[in-house]
Amino acid sequence: MGFKDPGYLERKSAATDARKAALEKFRANAAANDPAAAERQAARRALSIAREERAAARKAAKEARELELAEQAARVKEAAEQAKLEAAAQAQREAAEKAEREIAEAAERKAARDARYAARKARKK
Repeated sequence: MGFKDPGYLERKSAATDARKAALEKFRANAAANDPAAAERQAARRALSIAREERAAARKAAKEARELELAEQAARVKEAAEQAKLEAAAQAQREAAEKAEREIAEAAERKAARDARYAARKARKK
């Protein structure tokens, strides 16, 4: 009764550990014995570094473009606001000029009417 039959989980974990150990042993032997594999791994690292550098450069360029677009949008918005202010000022000037013209025309009409009235009074005397 001293013998204990290992359960399924114990057998499964032992098999997994054995596979991992065998894989590590194979990788260690393969890397140590094969200089071409080391060269391939170094080439992969170099490609990975170059890829990361290109990605960083693209990201920096994208950020620069976004910044320039934001600045351009701000300039356009500022120009639109300035044009709106100028249009409002122009409309105000035109309204003032129109009011002055109307006052002048009303004064001219009054003067003409007064002149006609005075002429009519003069004819009656």
